[in-house]
Amino acid sequence: MAPIPLQRDTVQRPGTGRAGTPHGPRLASRTSLPGIPLAPSAARRFVRAALAEWTGLGVPAAVGFSDRLADDAVTVTNELVTNAVVHAGTTVDLVLRLEEEGGDEPSAALVLEVTDHHPARPVSGDGPGADPEPVGTVAGDLPDPAEYGRGLQLVATLAESWGITYRTGLKTVWARLPVDDWSGPPAPPDQDALRRGLRAAEILAPAARRTERDDAVWDSRGAPAFLAEASDLLAGQLDEDLVAAIAGQLLVPRLADWCAIWLEAESGGPGAAPRLARVWHSDETGTEPLRTALESQPLRLPAGVGSGPVAVPVPWPSPRAEADAPPPGPGGRDGAALAFRITAAGRALGTVLVGREGVAQVPEAVASLVEDFVRRLGLAVGAARAYTRQATISRILQRGLLPSKVAEIPGVTSALVYEPSDDGVVGGDFYDIFPCPGDRWCFVLGDVQGSGPEAAVVTGLARPWLRLLSREGFGVGEVLDRLNRLLLDDAMEAAEAAALMVAAAGGQQLHDGGQSRFLSLLYGEVVPLPGGGVRCTVASAGHPLPLLLRPDGSVRPAAEPQVLLGVVEDVAYESQTFDLAPGDTLLCVTDGVTERRSGPLMFDDGDGLARVLAGCAGLPAEATAERIRRAVHEFAEQPPDDDVALLVLHAD
Repeated sequence: MAPIPLQRDTVQRPGTGRAGTPHGPRLASRTSLPGIPLAPSAARRFVRAALAEWTGLGVPAAVGFSDRLADDAVTVTNELVTNAVVHAGTTVDLVLRLEEEGGDEPSAALVLEVTDHHPARPVSGDGPGADPEPVGTVAGDLPDPAEYGRGLQLVATLAESWGITYRTGLKTVWARLPVDDWSGPPAPPDQDALRRGLRAAEILAPAARRTERDDAVWDSRGAPAFLAEASDLLAGQLDEDLVAAIAGQLLVPRLADWCAIWLEAESGGPGAAPRLARVWHSDETGTEPLRTALESQPLRLPAGVGSGPVAVPVPWPSPRAEADAPPPGPGGRDGAALAFRITAAGRALGTVLVGREGVAQVPEAVASLVEDFVRRLGLAVGAARAYTRQATISRILQRGLLPSKVAEIPGVTSALVYEPSDDGVVGGDFYDIFPCPGDRWCFVLGDVQGSGPEAAVVTGLARPWLRLLSREGFGVGEVLDRLNRLLLDDAMEAAEAAALMVAAAGGQQLHDGGQSRFLSLLYGEVVPLPGGGVRCTVASAGHPLPLLLRPDGSVRPAAEPQVLLGVVEDVAYESQTFDLAPGDTLLCVTDGVTERRSGPLMFDDGDGLARVLAGCAGLPAEATAERIRRAVHEFAEQPPDDDVALLVLHAD
């Protein structure tokens, strides 16, 4: 995957310090990154490039940049951007500022701001114009990690102060790193220029400087905290490649200088080669050479190896190996490497290889910690694969439960929008348009309560039953009467047995089967009229009412509300008949449209759907369907969490 191209905007302006004291030029560089796994790497490159640029501008405080400050800034940036990508998944805005403060004791600091666009927390205040309420902390006063994200303990350790600010639709995490090596006016011009040149050369050097690693932190508190953080980050990830990417960032550079992760093919035979899913190196320039070496020498552990560490030769000569490094130990020629088998439920899922450079062996405490980490990685990979299997079954079911083609009604143009929610399970919405004897055409829009195999059973039976009853000549109300009795009949239980087998294959548990029989349905019949237009007869059973749009922009409901199907046994469903004249439009939707949420509000609050439809007067069916679909999506920033289905019938 190609690296993310960076666009950097640097601004230099005067200002005042926190106490009102004047300070020197205030530099700010900013960029935006997509919410993908490559974003942290691009953010690290952005920070190093910005520091080098500021050094070259001759700003006095930039002379005070130390190796430690640059490394800390890159580490904090990596943590904050990784958290934003993992927990929000939106575009990430990154701002790096250099602030100089004058006065009796001059000081300077780097300020990092990472903003995501996930509206996960309401804004405090009395109204839209209220000032945002900062939720800030200083090092040592950590918020609950479950609420604010992971890896912030490291940020608190490295930063002088840090905090979180919420605004409408935005969350910003900031950290302030002091420039320790600067204490006032710049050095003489010649010395200043020399120091700037040296700093720029060091920052832009292709080989990253080695960060200090203290294995003593993995004590009785450090190791459990790391494992808890890892478990929370890995849990709930639905893609095994994303799981591998997160695992690599957790291991490097905390526990290793580099790592590689292989994943076994899920359906491959005993001889199938594992796939090199992820390669990670603390020195970004070493990633591709390491990948090339590993691809030419695939790692294969003996069949009898368990979950413990296995010493293996280092697969490549380190470009950073130092001349005075200790002699190579049993792990290899340029350091030590350990391999761990990824397992879940007794099945081998892959291999993790970690390495350290310039050492004879990996400390025992670190090896034990990595082993525990790999166990959690196995659970995450296994869960991601179970989700993938379930999603595959759902896609197959969905294709089989929906018509491959809908009929064309003479004198009527139809448009259909169907967008199942992206939750990996078969949805409960279904639709159909089909011809019937007697120059009649019938249309259906339904929504089964629930989702997954239970909903699939009801959908798989309701649609063919509707076709059969309609073609037998029953009226609209009579069709719903008979379908209601079928849903309440004991014979339905036999059909639900099929759902048990599907659920077992997908690793699911069935809920109470009776609830899954509830069905909201909009069913109608269309008969062309000799003078143009059509006569419609419709009935709604617990379904959002159809809306009739006239050419003058007026909108009214075209049916009366009635009880859900499959709830009450003794009920007689009634239908309403009206003419759809040329230019008229009939809109039918499921509750995925009307109940689309944006905070406490729903899309149809205050007749919101009718207002949008009124603006579609004079539009053809396709344009009307697209305008409503777009309005539904734009109603909230998050994607819809329910199936979205709508049917438009426009009389020609």
